Amino acid sequence: MARALFAPSVLGADPLSIGAAVDSLGGNFDWLHVDVMDGHFVPNISFGPGMVKALRKRYPEAFLDVHLMVDDADVLLSDFVEAGASQISVHAEAEPQLLHSRLSRIRGAGLRAGVAIAPPTLVEQLRFVLAIADTVMVMSVTPGFGGQGLIEETLEKTRDLVRLRAVEGYGYRIQMDGGINLENVARVAAAGCDVFVMGSAVFGGPDPAGYLAEARNRVQGCSDPIKLKKEAPVDVRFR
Repeated sequence: MARALFAPSVLGADPLSIGAAVDSLGGNFDWLHVDVMDGHFVPNISFGPGMVKALRKRYPEAFLDVHLMVDDADVLLSDFVEAGASQISVHAEAEPQLLHSRLSRIRGAGLRAGVAIAPPTLVEQLRFVLAIADTVMVMSVTPGFGGQGLIEETLEKTRDLVRLRAVEGYGYRIQMDGGINLENVARVAAAGCDVFVMGSAVFGGPDPAGYLAEARNRVQGCSDPIKLKKEAPVDVRFR
C-alpha cells in the first residue's frame, strides 16, 4: 500500500482564522484541501481563487488540492490555475459531456486533474476518463456541507476503484471526502483509500496536529484486501 496522504480541509477551520488553523497543524499534512462552492451546484457558497492565492503565498511549498463543486467549471479553471492550485478536481455530475475536456485542460496547464463523484453516481460512469484522471475523489457525504457523517455504502466505490486500477493498470489515487474521523479512518484505509480529506474532525478539536498524527497511526498496517490478477473480471455497474 502506498503511503497514506492526509488533506485537511480548510472548510472545517474557523473562517476568521484559517491561517492560524493551518499553522496549528505544525506542517503535519500532505495536501491542503480547498472546497469551492457556487451556491448552485450545491446550496452553500465558500471560497474562490483569492483563498487559493492567499494559501499559496503563505504556504509556497504546499500541495493545494482544489475541489470545484460548481455548475460551470470552465469559467473558473484559469483563475484557479493562476492562483496557484496544485490539483483541481471537477464533478462528474456537472455537464458530464465536458468532463474529459476539462480534465485534459487541467493537465494541459501542468496541474494534476481529479474527478469527483457524489454518493448517487456510479463508478461505471467514470470509465471514459479514468485513463487521464490523476485522482478519483469519492464523496462519502452529500456535497456542500461540512460536518456530516460518512455514508458507509460509499466504501464499496473505493473497492471498485481499486479493482479497476489493478485490472486496467490505471495510475489514479483514490481520495475520499466527507465524514472521516478517528473512528472510521482505518476502515476507509482498508477499503483502498489513498488520500483522506478531513475537515471539522481535525479543526474542531484542541489539537489538530495531534489529531492528524493519530489518524496516520490508525491507518498504519491497513492494506487493501482486494487481490486481483490483471485478467480478473470487474463489474461495477451497480455501484
